[in-house]
Amino acid sequence: MASGRPSLSWLMNSRCLSSFLRQEVWIRQLHLRHPGVGPVQVMGSPGTFRRSLMFSALSYLGFETYQLLSPAAVVHASAKGLRGGDVLQQADYLYESGETEKLYQLLVQYKDSEDAELLWRLARASRDLAQLRAAAGAEKKALVYEALACAKRALESAPASFAAHKWYAICVSDVGDYEGIKAKIANAYVIKEHFEKAIELNPKDATSIHLMGIWCYTFAEMPWYQRQIANALFAAPPSSTYEEALGYFQRAEQVEPNFYSKNLLLLGKTYLKLQNKKLAAFWLLKAKDYPAHTEEDKQVQAEATQLLAGLATKD
Repeated sequence: MASGRPSLSWLMNSRCLSSFLRQEVWIRQLHLRHPGVGPVQVMGSPGTFRRSLMFSALSYLGFETYQLLSPAAVVHASAKGLRGGDVLQQADYLYESGETEKLYQLLVQYKDSEDAELLWRLARASRDLAQLRAAAGAEKKALVYEALACAKRALESAPASFAAHKWYAICVSDVGDYEGIKAKIANAYVIKEHFEKAIELNPKDATSIHLMGIWCYTFAEMPWYQRQIANALFAAPPSSTYEEALGYFQRAEQVEPNFYSKNLLLLGKTYLKLQNKKLAAFWLLKAKDYPAHTEEDKQVQAEATQLLAGLATKD
């Protein structure tokens, strides 16, 4: 079963790791290819593991991890009488059709289930619904924490499920908007740990690899003054390099070539950071020429075109 491409609720510049994993994953139509409520603080131990300046830098993974799905076929479905496998099949169909509300209503009936396959899908649906209801603050927050609770239970039920690890990481990122700067930074270790575990369990999931690349890019790009804030809060704050980010973006492309326009764009942008203009131009051109099926693809094309024009001007 596909785990859903996070359609990844991290921002590529200091704008946004949960708004870490919302403008670039709303986790996007990335979803389409791969598959308790209340203020619970999710603190990660630095040993184990997308509005202040720091919030800004820690918000890319949230947006990068969700771009709004376009509505497709209207599906009239009821979970009543469906067996477990039938529910999963129906859920996947509704998901791929972009029927977020219908999907949530189907799966929420199984919120007390111990089936990890149902639970991580419910976590994903709750998260997507929260993004659709961005204007309703209290309801959105409840859905974000509901998603986290479901993802946590999925992980407890099936610790060897790569999808459970991936969606737990994404949901932990989302709650960062509600828990303060210190929790948000600490959660970055948790997010990294579970993305790495998802990749270990399923090294062929391009989405998890891509999101790990975004995690690295985000912390590699963090300005010095934001690093100072992190250093004041933690003895060993999260850090990474553009070389590490590049390795993940390349690996995602090797696993599934041309799977996502944003991966092509980020390959180009990372090569720019590394001062390799020739390879930057190669990947930016591929991003510019990527067929625009979604609004996000159009945004990628526009950014790639602008960056290519800048390269031409400098030359």
